Formats: sequence, C-alpha cells, structure tokens
Amino acid sequence: MSVKPVYIIRTGSFLPNAPVANDAMETLLGQVGERPSRSRKMVLRSNQIHTRYYAIDPNTGEFNYTNAQLCAAAVRQLEGDGFSLQELTCLAAATSIADQIMPGHGSMVHGELDAPVCEVISTAGVCASGMSALKYAWLNVATGLHAQAVAAASEAASYAMKAENFEPELADKVAALETHPEIAFEKDFLRWMLSDGAGAFLLSGTAPQDNALALRIEWIDIFSYASEMPVCMYAGARKEADGSLTGWQAVDRQTCNTQSFLSVKQDVKLLNEQIITYTAEKPLAQIKQKYGLAPEDIDYFLPHYSSGYFRDRLAAGMERAGFAVDMSRWFTNLSSKGNTGAASMYIMLDELIHSGRLQRGEKILCYIPESGRFTVAYMLLEVV
Repeated sequence: MSVKPVYIIRTGSFLPNAPVANDAMETLLGQVGERPSRSRKMVLRSNQIHTRYYAIDPNTGEFNYTNAQLCAAAVRQLEGDGFSLQELTCLAAATSIADQIMPGHGSMVHGELDAPVCEVISTAGVCASGMSALKYAWLNVATGLHAQAVAAASEAASYAMKAENFEPELADKVAALETHPEIAFEKDFLRWMLSDGAGAFLLSGTAPQDNALALRIEWIDIFSYASEMPVCMYAGARKEADGSLTGWQAVDRQTCNTQSFLSVKQDVKLLNEQIITYTAEKPLAQIKQKYGLAPEDIDYFLPHYSSGYFRDRLAAGMERAGFAVDMSRWFTNLSSKGNTGAASMYIMLDELIHSGRLQRGEKILCYIPESGRFTVAYMLLEVV
C-alpha cells in the first residue's frame, strides 16, 4: 500500500487552572501522615520542576476536570483556520490512567466533543502511549483511509496523587533519600513528579497553504523491550519478589486498599540501572543504521524525561551510542509545565511550534521513553 506525506498542521494544549508552585503542591494534594513531607524539597531539587498544573480547583480543593475533559479541551484548540470538529473522522486518544476502566479513554473524549460519528481508538500504556495514538492517526492519513485525523493525549495524575490514596511515608525511605535521590520515584515521592495536562495534533495529507508553519512526519519508531525486561513502573498491582505482578483483581478489596495497589509505583533500582541503556543506547544504534541519521542532522532534540536528574545521564548515554546532540539544541519545558506523561511531547511541541523559533527545513528529533516495561518512541519531524 502506498503512503503519502502527512503533516501536523495544527497543535493545541490545555493546562488546567493556574500554575502550581512548589510550595503550594502539598496544600492541593494533601498531607500524607501527621506532618508535612520531609522528602518534597529534596525531590524537587533533583527533578528541577518549578511549576506544574493540577485539575484541582485551588479555592475548593475539589477536582474540576476529568481526564477526558482535559483531553477534549486540548482537541478543541485545533478548531479554526479551516477546521471544524464537524469534519472529524478519526480520533486517537491516549492516557496512562483513564477516568474509568471501561469504556476506553478515546470514547469518553469523543463523548465530550461536539463531533459527529467517527472512528475512535484508545491507546494505553504509560508515556509512549501518546506516540502510539499519533502513529495510528499518522498511518490512517498516510494510507489515504482518512483525509485528516486528530491525535491527542492527556493525564490527570493528581487524582492518584491525592493524600488519601497513600499510606504514611516510611522514615527509612526518607533517610535513604539523602544518599540515593532516585528513591524519590516510589509511592509518595512520585507525588512531586507527576502533573496534569493535555495536548492534541491535527494531521492532514494536504500540505500547508499560504506559508503556514507545519511539521511533516518523517517516521515514528516504537521499541518495546518487554520481552527482555521486567515491569518497572506500574499501578493497580503489587510487584512480587520474583518480579511478577499480582493485579488488583486477584486480591480482596481490603488488601487492595491497605497495600496501595492503585497508587503509581516504580522499581527505582531497575530504573536507574537500565532506563538509559534501553531507551537511548540500544534503540539509537538501530535508528542510526535504519535511517542513516547523524546527530548533526538534528536542529532540535526534544527529550521527554521525567526529572532533571536524568538530563546529564541521557546525554552521556547518547554519547556512548555515538549520537551526541549538543545541549544547545535541546528543548524542554519540564521546569514550567511538569511531567505530563503521555501528553508531554504534545505540550512540548505545541510550545515550540508557537515560539517563533522554527525555520523551514529544520529537523526535530523527539524522544519519549516509558519505564512501564521499558518502551521508547522516537519521532523525526521536518519543519515545512
């Protein structure tokens, strides 16, 4: 089947409520235990996030957006300049944790929109699910099955981060934090890492008109190392000593509640030992060979890393892979927008494309890792 060029012709993002500064986080999310978190400042010093957004009304402390509503708000940003939601024929939507187990996230987003009957797909996973949705939309347009398509991703992590969802933090974990900052990714510590937001792209098989800025998708490659690696980041389960997962349905509700089955957790030792190897070094070696791509070809490198802690480690891993992109060409908004998981690359690209910095012919390489069971997506775009 022949394929044709596909362009991201419009981008949109939605960040709920006002930005939340570091000192206001615990007020909105709630205090775990009898005293304020002793880990928060250490975690924030490591992750270098200064502001983020929550779907929580700062005046009432109540949630004022669902995950689906966040995503729908981003999709609505695409309307205008010749596109109406009444023209929507294909919608691909992603998230890490939907508002409900079923129906799918995409169906709930579609239900929030004033849009006609259309094809809808939901992609699940963690951060790379946003790229799975984009790839689905891209291939539909590239093969001519749809003239245009919308890809979107959203996260409402604050629902899982509220204080009542967590057991009191353990003193030995906080003490260990002083010498092992990576422990900040476990249970309560993840509360200072994750945030809410949504982004959306309008894809078209028609080249942009009147010198309008657009991004041509050159390729999207997704690598899963689940056949080689155990689970690292998870929710709705308990990780056993042998590395297997016991899911929430396999235990009674009391066990599920008392052992924080529904909180987001991470095997931090595994993360630190393997994340750069499996999301940078191994896949970059394949990409270099497959596409003949060289670091000097890249004008902008957009890395989705969860914490500033990984910035230098990623750079070192890329250098070991023979693909060192000078940090002057890196672009990230982690410090101001926070870690919005599956939506991060959408929000990042929306900011870059509206920054006025892009010039025709420039190439953008996007890196979207997830530690769920070690998956990574790479995407190459050209400014047209």
